[in-house]
Amino acid sequence: MIWLKRLAYLAVVLVLLLVGVLAVVWGITSMRMDQVYIVEAKAVTVPTDSAGIERGRHLATAITKCATCHGDDMGGRQISDNLIFGRVAAVNLTSGKGGLGTRYDDPTLARAIRHGINAQGRPLRIMPSEAFQYLTDDDVGALVGYLRSLPPVDREFPPIRVGPLARVLSLLTTFPLVPARVVDHDREPPRSIAEDSSSAYGKYLANIGGCTGCHGPRLSGGSVGPGKPASNLTPAGIGTWTEADFFKALREGIRPGGTAIDSAMPWKQSGRMTDPEIHAVWLYLKSVPARQFGKR
Repeated sequence: MIWLKRLAYLAVVLVLLLVGVLAVVWGITSMRMDQVYIVEAKAVTVPTDSAGIERGRHLATAITKCATCHGDDMGGRQISDNLIFGRVAAVNLTSGKGGLGTRYDDPTLARAIRHGINAQGRPLRIMPSEAFQYLTDDDVGALVGYLRSLPPVDREFPPIRVGPLARVLSLLTTFPLVPARVVDHDREPPRSIAEDSSSAYGKYLANIGGCTGCHGPRLSGGSVGPGKPASNLTPAGIGTWTEADFFKALREGIRPGGTAIDSAMPWKQSGRMTDPEIHAVWLYLKSVPARQFGKR
């Protein structure tokens, strides 16, 4: 009987501790999600010609990979809807019903892309602006121009609800619940960058393509989820690869040894890059310091 009382007491204590921890997690994450960022929505040059719009389409589908979350028609897509993780959707980016196209002007849309904040200055959820902050003025303008050129899609989603798992992950891991927290809001991006087959352009493509989001800030790899380790992309990890191996990995999703690359790696989108772009990224990866797996 005494042991039963002690176990009951212990259970009550554990429940209270859990409630207390969740309350702290809820408070911190809610404060972060409600923070207002004062960032000027600067004017951008938005192309309307076919070449500029095609550049935006290529960026959205092959490099920044917007279509992965927002769908091929950019009308948005439900990503999660459960009690543990929450209800999260990639919003409709067109001018149709429920879309941002009629609610965001060009500077505000460009700011949302690069700074991860909405029209009111509050953080967007799980928006990879930590990568998009590196977009040049010309390229963010091209993205906006492409989105403006799309046919309207009528698609609405219920409000986002962030569950306990997403909140805990945002505090204990690099899960980007509030990417605006890690964006350098004072950064002045360049107007443009030379689109050539250089390692400098390869670094730019890797940055805006979100490679460091999964492979780590030093590209040495690490875990991106249970059983899903991101590979070491430094010379210590792909030092035995040839450039042909790298092309095959991105174009076919096959490693040199013949094993398939996990679908968590968006190789189908990255494989849409042009040959000179993939070559530039290859040159960049060969130029970074070699690091052991997961060493940040």
